[in-house]
Amino acid sequence: MSKIKYGMLIEQSRCINCKACMIACQAENSVPLYKHRNRIEESELHGKYPNLSIDFIPNQCNHCDNSPCVPVCPTEATYINDDGIVLINSDECIGCQACMEECPYDARYYNEELDIVDKCTYCTQRIYHGREPACVETCPGKVRTFGDLNDPKSEVSLKIASHKTKVREPEHGTKPRIYYIVD
Repeated sequence: MSKIKYGMLIEQSRCINCKACMIACQAENSVPLYKHRNRIEESELHGKYPNLSIDFIPNQCNHCDNSPCVPVCPTEATYINDDGIVLINSDECIGCQACMEECPYDARYYNEELDIVDKCTYCTQRIYHGREPACVETCPGKVRTFGDLNDPKSEVSLKIASHKTKVREPEHGTKPRIYYIVD
């Protein structure tokens, strides 16, 4: 049996921009006010009057297989653990922000109070106890599906297999593990 490789599928068309995912993440992970481990981006207004719309695009650390943030960390505080989650050892982080500059997804923030960089961890404190990440559990629109990408029978793998998907900015070669359904 292959080892676990966590990932996520985002059904962006289901997002209503309620920001419940952002608030749940802040509360679960003690993220300071006005900082975020995940966020909802808004597209430009598109369409033709009177049929105009805006897309809401959930974004966070993509826990890339080829993470550009890992090799630039001078203290090796940023690393990829055994199940593919990109993490930061806060005891080793010196707050230099080199990892922030290398991330093509703008998925990290600097915590001035602690003088460290922080980012999404897929709520390891939850998933290692059989729970979903806070952003997944809280979303009223069920926008996110989380699970083991190496398990072909997992809900996330089944959904990815049954939809046309894309990753954000594949031209960077980061091999992100967050997939988006293509409408």
